[in-house]
Amino acid sequence: MKIELLFFQGCPNHEALERSLRELLGDAEFSARVELVEVSDQAAAERLRFLGSPTLRVGGHDVEQGADARSDFGLKCRLYRSAGALSGVPPQAWVHAALATADAA
Repeated sequence: MKIELLFFQGCPNHEALERSLRELLGDAEFSARVELVEVSDQAAAERLRFLGSPTLRVGGHDVEQGADARSDFGLKCRLYRSAGALSGVPPQAWVHAALATADAA
């Protein structure tokens, strides 16, 4: 299972996501390696289809449903909307669901 954590320097939310992701993976329910991908400029953001920092992809797919169809790529801090609230990291339920789906494939 391939897990990519895309980020850019200057947006701190990727650090919190990386910590929680490593804790989740450390529970031994999933075995995978996290690849950190630093996005350095707008050209790289477009090439990598980077929706903002942090972006988490499992098995090549964004953990946010519908995000794969978006095209607003750029160097920006990303916000996730869940249960009527905004957060700088995706909800853990989304991450867990993405890992479970990829693990079953």
